[in-house]
Order: sequence, then structure tokens, then C-alpha cells
Amino acid sequence: MSQVSFDFQGMSVVVTGGARGIGAGIGAVFAAAGAEVTVWDRDPAAFTGTWHPALVVSADVTDEASLAAAMTQTLRTVGAVDVLVSSAGITGPVGPLWECGADDWRRVVDIDLTGAFLAAKTVVPHLRERGSGRIITIASIAGKEATASLSAYTAAKHGVVGMTKALARELVRDGVTVNAVAPVMVETELFSQLTDDFIERTRALIPMGRFLTVDEVAATVAWIASDLCGFTTGQVFDLSGGRADY
Repeated sequence: MSQVSFDFQGMSVVVTGGARGIGAGIGAVFAAAGAEVTVWDRDPAAFTGTWHPALVVSADVTDEASLAAAMTQTLRTVGAVDVLVSSAGITGPVGPLWECGADDWRRVVDIDLTGAFLAAKTVVPHLRERGSGRIITIASIAGKEATASLSAYTAAKHGVVGMTKALARELVRDGVTVNAVAPVMVETELFSQLTDDFIERTRALIPMGRFLTVDEVAATVAWIASDLCGFTTGQVFDLSGGRADY
């Protein structure tokens, strides 16, 4: 079977939360395919990838002014944005809802859901003006199914799914597609926020019996951003190893 390769030469991609983890892996795939990749991250010094972004910008996805400044700097440096990958996120505390503090709840929702909203709000006017573009949000299996012991994260990712579908309808005639991916747990440094018991219980829910890899997420995101996926919008692509079948 011949291998499909992506060509993003001449394209500009913004990845929020791109300094590490899934975001960095996604950025690496786009960069390898010729794109100019700009990383927006609250901690730009955390970038340790072996690939070379066009720009790494300090940006807080919960702060509209911070994102506006990042957009201005991005356009000044690379000239345009073709693709937004909204990857910034945290898992938050593990435990039953009644033990989740209100501040913890707000922090998860602010970063995972409001952050995706503000990033899209920042980039959409530019994409509409150009008459083309891709927005890809990183949702979660928690956005399709309930995940016990992660109530804030589950609520936020359900919100990301709903926002993605609504925005896709709003932009459907503007040449901009909006889709999401819904991964199961990916083995990254976010594991440090979770208990061993939670990790093993989560692995047991995946019929394939293993966790998803960053490379698998990145390849799917690249396909959604490519011309091969130009007629699909408002969809949530399952990356669950058989856990979700709808």
C-alpha cells in the first residue's frame, strides 16, 4: 500500500499549547510537511522539540488580550494563518465531583473550553477575510462519553464538541472547516497529574488494550487540515481504539 504524504508548503499553522505533549507532536508533523508552524503557549520556554517552529509566542488561551497580541505577532512574522489547532488543555484533579473545588473546576473549564473559544474567536476574522482555512479542536473521548472522576474535564470537552459543531455551521459558507478529534488517553507528561489506579482503569476501557500515541493524533489532525478532507466540517473524529463507536 502506498503511503499518503502531506504537503503544507507555503501554509501557516498555529498550534495552541504547542510547546509540549500532543501540541508539540502535531506541530512537528506540520513542520515536517513544510508548514510554517507558530506555537502559542503560556510557557514558551517549555518547548523542547527537535523540530524548528517559525515562531514561539507567549500566549495565555484564557486571556483575550494575550491571544490578540499573539495573533498580531504571528501575522507580523509569518504573514497569515491557514490552520488553527486548538490543543492547549489540562486534565485537572481526579476524583468525584463533590470533591472538586470550585477554583479547580473553573481552571479546567477556562483552559480547555473557554481557551478553545477565545483562540477561535481570535483567528476566525482573519480566516473569513481570506475565505479559507481550517480549525481543528482537540476534544476527548470524554466529550463523547462521561468519564468518572474527571467531571470538570468531561464537562469542558463536551463543550468543545458542541462549540466545534456550532462554529462549523456558522462558517460553512466562508471556506473554513471546523472539526474536532476525540482521543482516548495519550501517554504524555499529563500522566503526572493522574493516579496509577486511574491510568490502569482507563487503559482497561480501550478495546485495543493500549493508549493512543501522539503520532497517531498528529497524523489525523494533518489529514483533517489537508485538501483530502475539504468537504467535511462539524465532525468529531474518533481516536478511541474502539471505545466509542459513534
